[in-house]
Amino acid sequence: MVIDLTFLKQIAEVAAEQTLPRFRTISLVDNKYQTGFDPVTEADREAERAIRRLINATFPEHGILGEEFGGENLDQPNIWVIDPIDGTRAFISGVPVWGTLAGLTIDGDAVAGLMSQPFTGELFMCDGEVSWYEGPGGTRRLQTSKTTELAEATLFTTTPALFKGLHREAYDRVETAVQLARYGTDCYAYAMLASGFIDLVIETALHPYDIVALIPIIEKAGGVITTWDGGPAEKAGDIVAAATPQLHAKALALLNR
Repeated sequence: MVIDLTFLKQIAEVAAEQTLPRFRTISLVDNKYQTGFDPVTEADREAERAIRRLINATFPEHGILGEEFGGENLDQPNIWVIDPIDGTRAFISGVPVWGTLAGLTIDGDAVAGLMSQPFTGELFMCDGEVSWYEGPGGTRRLQTSKTTELAEATLFTTTPALFKGLHREAYDRVETAVQLARYGTDCYAYAMLASGFIDLVIETALHPYDIVALIPIIEKAGGVITTWDGGPAEKAGDIVAAATPQLHAKALALLNR
């Protein structure tokens, strides 16, 4: 199934109408957790409401799974999985590495996706066949790097502090093996992987709305993305994305050693 890029852009537009006016402003931040910190803002909620209205109006027969308001019509084969602001911590800190995510699954397989960063004016999209970039400098097809060796790779993760116990040991083995490791870019890291600027992303404890939109963008740009055990990334949880199959295999081998 091919999704019209115009519709993906409409999702980006209606979300940006809610997120951009609230970005870099002092606003109320709620905490989802009684212990710890998982922030949610008015921008998260209003952007998800706007995306849901658009999907319901355009594809009333499709289901929706969103971070803020859960699921509807999840018995349908076509389900949109949305995160209105992936990287809310970056959003409330004024750092433009957050993004709006929307991905379409058909019978559980991620087939099309959008990552929109409205402050920088960037769109990373997959229509089901090709991954595209639109933003400063024009439009181009996305292509991952050709890196095959860990010693030549740049690795991103949100923060090593998220890895606990044996997971931290596994992550550290990969970080020790790569050329460069950087932290803190949430969904923007996957966009940079699809764009060919970095080579690896490793994360843990993800939800479907954190990753589904990014799967087709990476795969149709030439990359590989799975769980740590090599299963489908749509399952979420522990995720490893790589620019090439060879690099992915080497990262998996270290993670599971």
